[in-house]
Amino acid sequence: MVIPFIKYSKFWLFVSGAIAVASVVFLFMWGLKPGIDFTGGSLLEVSFQKSRPTVAQVEKTFADLNVNNIIVQPAGELSLIVRSGFLVEEEHQKVLNAIRTQYGVDGNTVREDRFETIGSSVSKQLRTRALWAIILVNLGIILYVAYAFRQVSYPVASWKYGALAIVALFHDVLLVLGVFAALGHYFGVEVDIAFVVAILTVLGYSVNDTIVVYDRIRENLIRRTSQTFEDMVNGGLNQTLMRSINTTMKTTLPLFALYFLGGSTIHSFVLALIIGIISGAYSSVFIASPLLVYVERWQRRVR
Repeated sequence: MVIPFIKYSKFWLFVSGAIAVASVVFLFMWGLKPGIDFTGGSLLEVSFQKSRPTVAQVEKTFADLNVNNIIVQPAGELSLIVRSGFLVEEEHQKVLNAIRTQYGVDGNTVREDRFETIGSSVSKQLRTRALWAIILVNLGIILYVAYAFRQVSYPVASWKYGALAIVALFHDVLLVLGVFAALGHYFGVEVDIAFVVAILTVLGYSVNDTIVVYDRIRENLIRRTSQTFEDMVNGGLNQTLMRSINTTMKTTLPLFALYFLGGSTIHSFVLALIIGIISGAYSSVFIASPLLVYVERWQRRVR
C-alpha cells in the first residue's frame, strides 16, 4: 500500500510550523538556562549515605561562609549539586568541611562526587566556539548536499536540496531548544557543553535521515520514469519509510535505557538526543520532502 504523504503534507507542515513557533516563543520568553560551562563558577556535587539535608539548610551553610549567588539542586535520592561563584581551593575545602561537620553525623557519611571550576574567560570562549561549530556544520551540509545532488539539478536545483535539509534541521534544533527552555524555566534544567555536543549530533543525524530519503528521490529522477515529480517524491518516502522507522528505533532504544538507568549527569544530554533523533526522522518525511514538491510547483508557476 502506498501512503499518500504529499496529499496531506499541508497538515503536517502546519503542525511543524506551530511547533517551531511555540519553540521560538519559549526561547524568547524564558531562554535557555546556562550551566557552569557557559557562565563560569564552581560546581560541587556531594552525596549522603543516609539522609540528605534540605536545600534551605545547605543554603544557610554557604551563607554562613559568605559564599553568595549559590544554586542548590537535589540530584537523585541522596545527592545535592551546588553551583556558586568561583571558589579557590581553600574556599572549596572550607565549604566541604562545613558540610561534613554539620551533616556527616550519626554515620551519615558525606562523599564529594564532583568538583568543577571554570573561569569566565573559558566560558566565553566555549560559547563562541559552540556558535561557530553550529554555523560551520550548517554551511558544510549545504555544500555537501549541493555537490552530492549535482546530477539531478532538474526540476529542482541541487543546492535547494541542501537548503531544504537545513530548514528541516532548524525545525529539529528549535524543538530541542524549546523543550529545554521550558524544562529550564519549570524544573531548573541547565544546558552545558554536553548539550552543545548533543545539538551537533542532532544536526548530523537529522540531515543523514533526510539525505537517505533524498537519495532515493534522486534515483527515481535518474531513471526518468513517466511519473510526476510529486509521485517520485512520494514513492521515495514510501520506499525509505521502514528504513527510517527501524533506524530510529534502534538508535533511541539504547538512549532510553541510558536515560532511565544512567546517572543524573547525563540525563540532559541523552534527552536532547532522544528528542532530536525522533524529530529528525519526522522532519525528513513530513518537512524536507514535501517542501521539495512545493518548491517544484512554485518554479513551474513562475516560468
